[in-house]
Amino acid sequence: MLKLDRPPYSAEDTFAACISRVRLPALKAKLTGATQAISDASDAYVAAAEAQALDQIARDPLVNGTVTTAEMEAVYTGRMAKQSSPGRAIYDDIFAAAKGRCPLCAHRTVTTLDHHLPKAHYPALAVVPVNLVPACSDCNKAKLASVPHAPEDVSIHPYFDDVADERWLYADVVEVAPASVRFRVETSAAWDPLLAERVKRHFRGLKLSSLYGSEAAEELLNIRHLLIGLQASGVDHVRAYLEEHAESCLAGRLNGWRGAAYEAWAESDWFCNGGFAAVG
Repeated sequence: MLKLDRPPYSAEDTFAACISRVRLPALKAKLTGATQAISDASDAYVAAAEAQALDQIARDPLVNGTVTTAEMEAVYTGRMAKQSSPGRAIYDDIFAAAKGRCPLCAHRTVTTLDHHLPKAHYPALAVVPVNLVPACSDCNKAKLASVPHAPEDVSIHPYFDDVADERWLYADVVEVAPASVRFRVETSAAWDPLLAERVKRHFRGLKLSSLYGSEAAEELLNIRHLLIGLQASGVDHVRAYLEEHAESCLAGRLNGWRGAAYEAWAESDWFCNGGFAAVG
């Protein structure tokens, strides 16, 4: 889970850009009339997100009492997400801010923008920049149109929740052939209980343990031959190699799966004494 800066675009300016080419007078007037309601919804969203209370945002199928959910979804899909649409430049800037890496899983490649609160249930937030988060397709699908019913249901928000500076991701070696790694969350004592629970649910909901475990298995496959060679010089050489890589990886990304995996491997006597060599 990675922290991102909030998009430098207001909801009002974004919505105005998106509807700038609407030609039907009646539709243009109806959408324009919803501008203040969308701006107000954005302000309420920011206040709730900062208070870890996005579950309290009310759902309303109409914006300003007149604009339907379908009409707002069409503004997003046809006037913001669509190539060459009037809002596409803003979409692209938000997309690019992640620098290619999904902030929700901190691993896969960004392919889309995810509505943190789904547009199907919160149409006033359909093109609100702070509700649009760069994401990979897997994380986007895992979230689907889920609606939070309690504060702990709200998944970690890259614009408002900073969980990158405190260690929370750890791993344990599973003594099987071939060796595997099980990842777990151990929340920081510096966090309040609500944030800690939200991190745990985010981790479970996006199935990050399975994702990271699969990547660790591939990593072990790539270094197994090297470790077998080091073992010829003694178990201390194996452990030293793993410890060095753990330190380097954790320095680069405190909660990256590589750092947690190498640390777990280095701390396991079974693994360092040849458990890595078993292929099943």
